[in-house]
Amino acid sequence: MTLLELTVVIMVLLGLISVLFIGARAWKRGSDRAGCVVTLRNVQVAARSYQNMYGYNYGGRPYAEGGTQDIAAHLFAKGYIDSKVYDQSRGLQKCAGGGAYTCPLPDIFPEAGELYMTCSLSGTDDHAPASHAGW
Repeated sequence: MTLLELTVVIMVLLGLISVLFIGARAWKRGSDRAGCVVTLRNVQVAARSYQNMYGYNYGGRPYAEGGTQDIAAHLFAKGYIDSKVYDQSRGLQKCAGGGAYTCPLPDIFPEAGELYMTCSLSGTDDHAPASHAGW
């Protein structure tokens, strides 16, 4: 091989590697977004299930069980969510994309069409779905 051929082969390989890194980064962002959306959906479904099972109204507060009216604490105590999701609802763990989860009103069941828990990245890079009404 001549020096020119070797240089062309190296340039082609570097181009392919750069495309690979760009694709991997996009895949990582997509998987982080999906993980965040799944967490938000699971908490929303758990809160609505708990609300329906025990007959609470929108805007209502649960009865104090275990010394608290915090809905996430009730969900965790009754097995609707695991410890990781509970920690995320308390803001102790970040979402997969690095955002912070918050519960604006942790002891009040949200109105229809509103989320119990939100992510700080929900308004950026299409981090959250356009509609969550069916959750």
